[in-house]
Amino acid sequence: MKPVTRKIAIAFGILAATTFVVAEKVATPIAIGVSVAQTSNTALLGREQVIGAQIAESFFNSRGGVNGTPFKLFFEDTGGDEAGAINAFQTQINKNNVVAIVGPTLSQQAFAADKIADRAKVPVLGPSNTAKGIPQIGDFIARVSSPVSIVAPNSVRAALKINPEIKKVAVFYAQNDAFSTSETGTFQETAKAQGLEITTVQRFQTTDSDFTSQVSAGLATKPELVIVSGLAADGGNLIKQLRLAGYKGLIIGGNGLNTANMFPVCQQYCDGVLIAQAYSPTAAGSLNAAFRTVYKNTYKKEPPQFTAQAFAAVQVIVEALRRVDKAAKVSGAELADVRVALNDAILAGTYNTPLGTISFDKEGEVNQKLFYVAQIKMNPDNKTGSFVYLK
Repeated sequence: MKPVTRKIAIAFGILAATTFVVAEKVATPIAIGVSVAQTSNTALLGREQVIGAQIAESFFNSRGGVNGTPFKLFFEDTGGDEAGAINAFQTQINKNNVVAIVGPTLSQQAFAADKIADRAKVPVLGPSNTAKGIPQIGDFIARVSSPVSIVAPNSVRAALKINPEIKKVAVFYAQNDAFSTSETGTFQETAKAQGLEITTVQRFQTTDSDFTSQVSAGLATKPELVIVSGLAADGGNLIKQLRLAGYKGLIIGGNGLNTANMFPVCQQYCDGVLIAQAYSPTAAGSLNAAFRTVYKNTYKKEPPQFTAQAFAAVQVIVEALRRVDKAAKVSGAELADVRVALNDAILAGTYNTPLGTISFDKEGEVNQKLFYVAQIKMNPDNKTGSFVYLK
């Protein structure tokens, strides 16, 4: 991706008299868009993102906002499909007049909606878009969510550490979801690289609830490890049906299952599922400690990855805005110019977030060093549980 070359000084009006026509101005407070799933099955993930963004809004505004100017988050529901994401992005860009957008929830949605933001030169930070090719959509697209190719292999290695005798693997994935198809490719490549035999690859839809045929076909191959790439609702139901059909081996869940909102779906059958993580509540860092405290005081449990990633996305935008604002005041400036300057600033910065220290390469891909694997431990009520991080 070619870096944006327009200088901040130019973007903020030094040449405005001869270069720009009358345009929208940045209002006070500064508008930042959050477009994630608040309805549909995808809302099991999106609700956690809303919480993370809300915590960030309160946290950073209480600490001065953007050099004394407050910012306001505008939430638009993407639902669970591409059309919902497109509509949400268009509203953020053309009605809410945001300087940047955090979202959408799914990679499938990002491939459709991010193009609209890129054409409008509005910076986008993906909080959970981990499929291959997301940052390459355009110059204004970046993500705080590390790609599945880096995160997912950790769970396969953890499974082999728990049971070195694993030889046969059954793979299940949602074929109508871009992230799941990308993730299953990584899982399958990792399994083969570890010398494992993939005995079957079973496909399903994120809208499915009955997996009888896939479960029967998968278990007929007598796997010692099952890998599931899907979303919380369909993936949770699939795991439940695997256990009810008698499967007793290890199960790896993909990033779409990385939410406590899955627990009521698969209930006691969630117990023992392994999921790779890009966040740990106990990771070092004063900001993570502060974020964790706020979340635990409010929700009486540890913060999940999707919440931490949404918090980090808002944080990156706010800290980049502060740097832009020091060059020339953002409030009252031409919106189009602020968006361009902000995009430059996002890519140029280094950020100490709850995810650890992150930065971006020239294409908008996140640089992150710390990753983890957790195993689900269900409580006696069979409806609640926790992610226990493995050493």
